Amino acid sequence: MRLRRADLSARVNGKLVLRYQATGLTSFAGLELMRQYFVRLGLRSWIRERLGPLFKGTDFSPVAMVMLLLGLMIGGGRRVHHVNFMRDDPVVGRLCGLTRLPSTRTIGRWLARFDLRRLDALRSMNDRLFADILQGSGLRILTVDIDGSVVSTGLQVQGAARGYNPHRRKVPSYYPITAYAAELGQIIRVENRPGNIHDGKSSIDFLTHLFDQLRNESQSGLRLQLRMDSAFFREDVLDLLDSESAGFAVKIPFWNHLGLKEQVAARQRWYAIDGEVSCFETTVSIAPWARTVAAVVYRKRVNHRTRKNYQLDLFDPNDGHYEYSAIATNLSLSAAALWYFMCGRGAHEQAYGELKNGFAFDCVPSMQHHANSAWQILSVLAFNLSRAFQAATTASRRAANGKGTTHYRFEHIRTLRFKLLNRAGLITRPKGRATLDVGSAPDVATLFRFASQKLDMAA
Repeated sequence: MRLRRADLSARVNGKLVLRYQATGLTSFAGLELMRQYFVRLGLRSWIRERLGPLFKGTDFSPVAMVMLLLGLMIGGGRRVHHVNFMRDDPVVGRLCGLTRLPSTRTIGRWLARFDLRRLDALRSMNDRLFADILQGSGLRILTVDIDGSVVSTGLQVQGAARGYNPHRRKVPSYYPITAYAAELGQIIRVENRPGNIHDGKSSIDFLTHLFDQLRNESQSGLRLQLRMDSAFFREDVLDLLDSESAGFAVKIPFWNHLGLKEQVAARQRWYAIDGEVSCFETTVSIAPWARTVAAVVYRKRVNHRTRKNYQLDLFDPNDGHYEYSAIATNLSLSAAALWYFMCGRGAHEQAYGELKNGFAFDCVPSMQHHANSAWQILSVLAFNLSRAFQAATTASRRAANGKGTTHYRFEHIRTLRFKLLNRAGLITRPKGRATLDVGSAPDVATLFRFASQKLDMAA
């Protein structure tokens, strides 16, 4: 039945009068579903077991503090003082198990208590979460992307240094490194570092801890294949990968002594992958390392000359301009499959973007290094929990592909907040039973009902 235009409009005669008295209102109705998922995981017991003995004599337990900061990041807060906008929210209080939220000064002092031992305990909760997700996935081959990212800081922040920051070269920064599980869409591990660190040179300890973590907390027989950029093309890194029997695909820098430039210049026949990319297979002898690696050299046709210092000017062809790259690998992949496999590294960059824009990973809440490192670990934990929640409720599966990307269609956190997490609600007590009313909008009701049923089925 078609309605009249007069039935579609409503007259507004003035502004609404604001009132600040009602109780039971929430702006984070979807966090109740997250809380139910945390109960199913046993997250509170993890926190109590691993951080409880290290934070004694405080008014607010580590369980309450960690749950509050996770709720803050998942709900969209980016600064510690944004907790003030969650006060008196009953759903946030239920998430934390508190009737009164701590002040921002209390949160800051609690973060400042972190040291290396407490950071390891906090990181171990993410290890446990990833181990459970990995074991439930049934994967036999896991693709891991390794890369670092710049987090700019203030001039007086402890542990920061001027280093690799092409956009703000004079600003001190951190340079955290992460390992990303491509098929699962999860951050396996994160470690904070000064901004002047070299990605490859300082990665041995990180990679060693990563292998130890996967060996201790994952099922036996898991095969690893790592994707890395040219900063990790180092003798000690390749030796470590060989000792762990791990597959790898690493970009090769065009160093003069490798002879790649001469091979490209002399090459007459290139094998097409698609309309823009062609390649040839070769071997690269590295005399200082007494090592020979299998490699594939690629060229991609572009419509412009490459930026200065971005790409070697190998020659000036009359059939267009090209960008060149080379990949060393011990994987049994064809040249075309290897190209698409390395293109899958872009999902790690998207995860960094999600961490920074959606989970406050690039925020610096304290002047102390360990406090900022704890914030980064909590940000990663919030990211992983939100994706694990989607995998258990709203995310649909998709087929595996040659790029080695996630097996689920995850929504961006901003979309998830709009549709589910940051929904208004009202807690009422019909017949004495606490009830969360999220309104009668059909799509909202359908989504909440679907997610709640999924959680009930998995319990």
